[in-house]
Amino acid sequence: MSRWRRLGDSWCLWPAQPKALVEFIGGSYLAATPQLSYRRLLEGLAAQGLAVHAWSYVPGFDHQLQARQAWDGFRSSRALLRQRIEDLPPSLRLGHSLGCKLHLLAPDGGRNSAGLISLSFNNFSADRSIPLLSTLAPSLGVTTEFSPGPEETLRLVERYYHCPRNLVVRFGEDSLDQSHALFDSLRSRSCDQSEWLQLAGDHLTPASAGLRQGLLGDWADDPGRSRRIQTLIDAILRWQSGLV
Repeated sequence: MSRWRRLGDSWCLWPAQPKALVEFIGGSYLAATPQLSYRRLLEGLAAQGLAVHAWSYVPGFDHQLQARQAWDGFRSSRALLRQRIEDLPPSLRLGHSLGCKLHLLAPDGGRNSAGLISLSFNNFSADRSIPLLSTLAPSLGVTTEFSPGPEETLRLVERYYHCPRNLVVRFGEDSLDQSHALFDSLRSRSCDQSEWLQLAGDHLTPASAGLRQGLLGDWADDPGRSRRIQTLIDAILRWQSGLV
């Protein structure tokens, strides 16, 4: 099994002969340490021969800026991987929660990716995402909405996001999920080939087993959640295999 290496703001796993590249952005504060928070998911993909580049960040209000920063980070990581294997394999974008939004706002409009897998898409307003923000913001003199906001994000997807192949994944017990709105926006585009997949689980299904294992050790691993992550890995691999 290859080992994690840090390249700038990205954590990378490079199998000897990768058959595809996964560019991953996690959700909210879980994404500060993706090599721990999403360990089971990302190492499971790497074990099947997929190179993994996971961008590390702390969320801010300017999501358009952070989308560009992520895109720049992935471009730098790809350049370093190319030095090692010469011919880069097809790249696949994978996002969880806020990470889906950042991928959708990438400055290339998704053109340089074979496809996007969106897990638990979340597009809430700032005051919904951050408790007490609407009360405290006026006295602190800070911005009170994300840029772009929820409605503008979906308009930008319809107008500027060009990747036709997308897999929108919703977990059945996820009260934070807004995947239906994203799917409707994707399907409104001409030549769209987006697909829908519903799996068992909740908003933390992609992250929880790796997070618990990283913090508490193997004894704290939840077998049920681990099985759900394996089901997710299998679904990603099946869909990825249809892109090439």
